[in-house]
Amino acid sequence: MSEMLLIEHCAPTLARIKTANLFSCTYSDTKTLIYFLIYWNKNLNPKGVYLKLMKAAGNRALIYVFRKMGLEKDLKDEQANRYLKKLGYNTDSTDEVLNFLKKRICTQDDFPHEIGFFLGYPPEDVVGFIENNGKNFKFCGCWKVYSDVNEAEKRFHMYRKCKDVYKKIYNCGKSVNMLTVPVKG
Repeated sequence: MSEMLLIEHCAPTLARIKTANLFSCTYSDTKTLIYFLIYWNKNLNPKGVYLKLMKAAGNRALIYVFRKMGLEKDLKDEQANRYLKKLGYNTDSTDEVLNFLKKRICTQDDFPHEIGFFLGYPPEDVVGFIENNGKNFKFCGCWKVYSDVNEAEKRFHMYRKCKDVYKKIYNCGKSVNMLTVPVKG
């Protein structure tokens, strides 16, 4: 497990322009996976970035990388909050919300589509995806767009550019720690 995984999959979150990213990766053994998570949390938590193991099965892990302050703000959105409560989430606690999401990821046959609320997607697009079963979207990029296509295209472009820039800078010798923008304050 390498730094390049974080650059490749999480650059917008590291750059503080996106709430979170979710990625799947292989791992050789549980001890290495746990070390990876502990190491990066120790280094990135002071900058406001957290890694949470959402699922491990066989030799694959699903890792959620997020900005806690951004997530808390996103989950206060009225539409997102109402929808999550309807699904049984306790939205008063970030830890409880994430643990409930993890439980849903691990126990449901289908992937819980409310994940979009946790990734910083516009709530109207998350609800649109769920209500339309992933059909009837206006545009498809990082997610399926049901509302503002122009704004979504701008965000998709910004995320791609961020990833490209981070990859270039990383390849020139800057570490993930150096590339992670600290929390405001």
